[in-house]
Amino acid sequence: MKKLILSMILGAAAMVVACGPKSVAVTGPKYTSSEQLAQGKTIFENSCNKCHKLPDPAKHDDQGWINTLSRMAPKAKLSDDQHQMVYDYLISVNKK
Repeated sequence: MKKLILSMILGAAAMVVACGPKSVAVTGPKYTSSEQLAQGKTIFENSCNKCHKLPDPAKHDDQGWINTLSRMAPKAKLSDDQHQMVYDYLISVNKK
């Protein structure tokens, strides 16, 4: 029984480590100026491309990008403002 409990605790700890911290900086659109959206595009291209191929902005809807970026922004070490600008860029491209 002790081994089962210990393995459950270790499994839960591994899940936390594997998932990493989540950011909750973004809850909806904030930046709309062309300058801020251009910054978001640059951050997206430079930060996200370091670890993987850039996803198509149409891959997710607004809520999908909130969920995805909440996982990925901490891994990319984005500030809250950078996180927001990337989100706003992605949803602006989706709306066109």
